[in-house]
Amino acid sequence: MIPENPYLLLTPGPLSTSKTVREAMNRDWCTWDEDYKTIVQNIRSSLLDLSNGGDAYTTVLMQGSGTFSVEAVLWTCLKPNDKILVLSNGAYGKRMGKIVSLMGISLEVMEMEEHLQPDPEKVEELLKQNPDISHIGMVHSETTTGMLNDYAPIALLAEQYHKCFILDAMSSFGGIPLDIRAPKIDFLISSANKCIQGVPGFGFVIVRKDVLQACKGNSKSHSLDLYDQWEAMENDPGKWRFTSPTHTVRAFLQALEELKEEGGISTRHHRYVSNHQTLVRGMKNLGIEAFLPEKDQSPIITAFHEPSSPDFSFNKLYHLLKEEGFVIYPGKVSKAATFRIGHIGHVFPEDIQRLITAIEKIKFW
Repeated sequence: MIPENPYLLLTPGPLSTSKTVREAMNRDWCTWDEDYKTIVQNIRSSLLDLSNGGDAYTTVLMQGSGTFSVEAVLWTCLKPNDKILVLSNGAYGKRMGKIVSLMGISLEVMEMEEHLQPDPEKVEELLKQNPDISHIGMVHSETTTGMLNDYAPIALLAEQYHKCFILDAMSSFGGIPLDIRAPKIDFLISSANKCIQGVPGFGFVIVRKDVLQACKGNSKSHSLDLYDQWEAMENDPGKWRFTSPTHTVRAFLQALEELKEEGGISTRHHRYVSNHQTLVRGMKNLGIEAFLPEKDQSPIITAFHEPSSPDFSFNKLYHLLKEEGFVIYPGKVSKAATFRIGHIGHVFPEDIQRLITAIEKIKFW
């Protein structure tokens, strides 16, 4: 028999969840039932409150992974004659660009090295050179490296130049404080299995109502039509167009309640920062350096340079740590040998300290 929790997931999602979140999935729900639709509505309003969106914004839930919600936003908000500027300094910015290219929409990609932040001056120069740009999309927490992109200057440029601003906050929303109104974000996208600490199964979009209403009829995808999904949830409150992941939805409500009990986003952010600082300090003492400077680092996940020893093998480290009760991530940086360790989820500084002790114990390089 597999034990309930054979290891701690130190990843950017799916992540380790609390026992009570998992227990919330121990019953079945009917998607048409008022009890279930009330759960959905409570989730929608709670997410709106967490974003500080108020009456100007609304929340739409979408089946699938977070990427489904990113694609739903792009299909819904982009018209054939639009042009989007995508800022990319990692795998998830590239993914946004790839989706747009497959749609056949005009695309401008500003690609930075993975260790660099977007430069607002260069973005503004591009906007001046390309007045036909109608949308700007970027990633907040780029988990390729752990980079926390400073989206605020870009959002302000979008407002100044009257562009629609799309923020992929997949790995940050719920764990990093933000106000969706200041600076203004038109579409904010996230997922159930990230900083809210739910389980995989759906994503969500917090969007300005007037912007979404102007998107009616845009989407060339039936399943990923965000406007139609929203309209269904508004006309029959809490009802999804197609079968929803009921167990995941109920677990997410429990996760939202536990976020509130913890003290809200600012308190959770403080825990994540403590996890990160404990990790970086401990790894440095073992001779393992973080890939990014601290000023650019998110409290979500940290990329580390692989030790230069010829004896080092990520696969060996991975399996030895798994035996000790921890699962970590391989690297994704294109021009450096790295591996990654996440510090979000139902994870605490004492867990990170246990990880450091385990690495010190198995050190083989």
